[in-house]
Order: sequence, then structure tokens, then C-alpha cells
Amino acid sequence: MSESRYDPNEKSLFDAPPLAEQERMVEAILFASAEPVSLREMADRMPHGSDAAEALAYLRRRYEGRGVHLVQVGDAWAFRTAPDLGFLMQKDVVELRKLSRAAIETLAIIAYHQPVTRAEIEEIRGVAVSRGTIDQLLEMEWVRLGRRRMTPGRPVTFIVTPTFLDHFGLESARDLPGLKELRAAGLLDNRPMPGAEEEEGDMVGQSELFEEE
Repeated sequence: MSESRYDPNEKSLFDAPPLAEQERMVEAILFASAEPVSLREMADRMPHGSDAAEALAYLRRRYEGRGVHLVQVGDAWAFRTAPDLGFLMQKDVVELRKLSRAAIETLAIIAYHQPVTRAEIEEIRGVAVSRGTIDQLLEMEWVRLGRRRMTPGRPVTFIVTPTFLDHFGLESARDLPGLKELRAAGLLDNRPMPGAEEEEGDMVGQSELFEEE
């Protein structure tokens, strides 16, 4: 893989485009991308001397109060529908295939106790986790493999992905929804989740969201 050509300290032979033009460039990059785009990726595509961060800040302010907002997803950025207009997408949400109870429980345990091994998931659930359940979450790209534990057998751990965060409109693990939010999204019924308290408070026990493999 070639190294990034972006170097903020490198002098350019040409003057940087006006800030307004840089803002248009950032807007075009984000609009055309199907996935959230990091600041580094934006800078790599823009002419030398451009300030992607400043252009992004101006663009974010420009979209305040509009039908779409510029939001941060992990360490990347994307356009998303304004929260108060989510009802317009209700038909799409209803048509989404719901996860099985086993998949929901497994996903919740991974999200709130990550990084977590299969054995730890099974200990919290109290039942075995089928390979198909984990495979489904991996296929959806809501879960990925994390670091191996430095314990006998070096078991692999599981953590949630930026795709999971993006689906729920979250910036980081600190913004993970509580039980009420998960049920409102249609992903939980009224039965208590494994490892959760009786009251309707937020689950605890989450660790740093992303770890290098």
C-alpha cells in the first residue's frame, strides 16, 4: 500500500484554493462517499496547502438547522438525516430484518462489555453461543475481531465496528444507548437483558471501543 501524500508541513508550489472552494471540495467528497470519510482522507484528496479541518468546521456550521447534518462517526465524518426528521424514514426502518433474540443478546454483550471473548459472552448469557450468531453479526459488519487475550489459548475478542456506531448515530462508545433507546429502536423487547440491572438505566462495563488488532 502506498503511503499518504499528505504532509501539512510540506510547502506547495501553488497557493491553496480559497477557503470557500475548500469547503465545496469537502462537501463534494462527503456527498459522493458511501462511507464516513476521515479528515486524513479528505486532506489526501485536496490540493496541497488546503486546510481540511477548517473547511470541515465551516461546512458543519453551514448545515446546522438543515434537513441533513454533518456528523462525526468515530474518527470520520458523514452527512446524516437530521434527527427530528427521522420519521420520514420510518418505512425503511420497519422493513429492516430484526435480529434473533440470541443475536440481540450477543450484540448487546459485545457492545457493553467489549472487548469480550466467546467464553465470556456465554458466561454472561448463561447459554452457548452458536457460530451462526457470531457469523451473522460479522457479516452485518456490526462486530469485528479485536485483540487476542494474553491468556492460555489466546482467545480472540469481539468489539463493535464504526458501522454499528453509524447505524445508531453514535460518535463513540460513550454514546452507546441505554435500554430504553434500544427498545425504542425495535431491537429489544421488555425482558431484562443478560448482565443488566433491573432498572431502566444505562448498561455499564464498556471499555475503549476500538483496539488495534
